[in-house]
Amino acid sequence: MKVAIVGGTGDFGLALAARLVEAGDEVVIGSRDAERAREKAREVGAAGGMANEDAVLGVDLVVLATNAGAALSTAEALRPVLAVPVLSVASEIPPRVEGSLAEETAEIVDVAVAAGLHSLAAGKLSRRRPDEDAFVCGDDEAAKALALELAAKVVAGRALDAGPLASARALEGLTAVIVNLNKRYKGHAGVRVTGLP
Repeated sequence: MKVAIVGGTGDFGLALAARLVEAGDEVVIGSRDAERAREKAREVGAAGGMANEDAVLGVDLVVLATNAGAALSTAEALRPVLAVPVLSVASEIPPRVEGSLAEETAEIVDVAVAAGLHSLAAGKLSRRRPDEDAFVCGDDEAAKALALELAAKVVAGRALDAGPLASARALEGLTAVIVNLNKRYKGHAGVRVTGLP
């Protein structure tokens, strides 16, 4: 799979890139700063680094890995050049009362949007495939299948289909729960689901 990670110079984007490169995928790092993208791409062995609008061309999946505050404006800026599905991984803390960033992104762009990986911490992901499950949701089955394929490569647990894109509301909220658990118990919480075949 060829993947563009927009916001790939941030902690989560870079950690995700490292795991995908390790899995054998062709990864392009996107950033507002093309030189910084090239520098970070070299650090993780990615295929290249470039400005966001160039990074999303000719790939199979675009991961929107910017911080939450930049996610919607980045989606708006990329809308004219997006031609493949988008995987939204951002979460706001505290979580939104209504809707989700992923659903808003889907209203902005003209391509299918899936959401996922919200329970994964950048720190653990940067070191190895965490022994956790990853959740993906979406309304477009082909886009969700691509996102699930990606998720399966970056965790040692399972990539699980969490249903329609409306489930992104819960998945994005899960980030806040995990952050609060880690603060309260000074740990590194992750999620594994039991009772599934």
